[in-house]
Amino acid sequence: MTYDEADEGEPGHYEPHHGEGLSGRLNWLRAAVLGANDGVVSTAGLVVGVAGANASADALLTAGLAGLLAGSLSMAAGEYVSVSTQRDSEQAALDEERRELSRTPQAELEELAGLYRQKGLTAELAAEVAVQLTRHDALGAHAETELGIDPDGLANPWHAAWASFLSFTAGALLPLLAIVLPPKDLRLWITVACVLLALACCGWGSARMGRAPVRPAVLRNVAGGALAMAVTYAAGTLLGASGV
Repeated sequence: MTYDEADEGEPGHYEPHHGEGLSGRLNWLRAAVLGANDGVVSTAGLVVGVAGANASADALLTAGLAGLLAGSLSMAAGEYVSVSTQRDSEQAALDEERRELSRTPQAELEELAGLYRQKGLTAELAAEVAVQLTRHDALGAHAETELGIDPDGLANPWHAAWASFLSFTAGALLPLLAIVLPPKDLRLWITVACVLLALACCGWGSARMGRAPVRPAVLRNVAGGALAMAVTYAAGTLLGASGV
């Protein structure tokens, strides 16, 4: 069974199902949810800690803006580096697969048929599927089945970076505005309530995206944010009382 034999057959009934950029879209959606969650938690912890030291509204605004800028830029840079590394690794694997298809097409065809046999297809059906997919898109078939990569949907590092930057900024604005705008005697409680509600929404969103149970995700998110605010508020209160 060779590539020539594959070309002589009937039009294939099996085609690789590329996601048309699905992995890329999921990547920046994941980055957006994580960025928003981190923006809420880190900025809330910062401003609540400063509030614990009885700082003025101007000091809270300055601290919150500094944390927002530092966090958003850090998140964007981290996502860019991470996704670039992932993309480089996937591209290198695809390049190697191209070379193997060029040098040993028959061996690659037999390897693809073997992979389908491992998935439970009969030898005859596995061979037919391998032939049809090879004729249609040899690299796509091997990338999807052997490597788990969609050649047409590699993650875009710029999309992930911008998604993280914007979502972190959006998430950070919530606790910043909640701590600055209300009256002094209400700002802490309003901030805590807004932050916990936002974290519940982030937990719900991440669970829905990953098709995971919603309740544990929401509880983990809310508990983590509450703990972060409690610790930073206690630290700010102690530092404020000591006059540091």
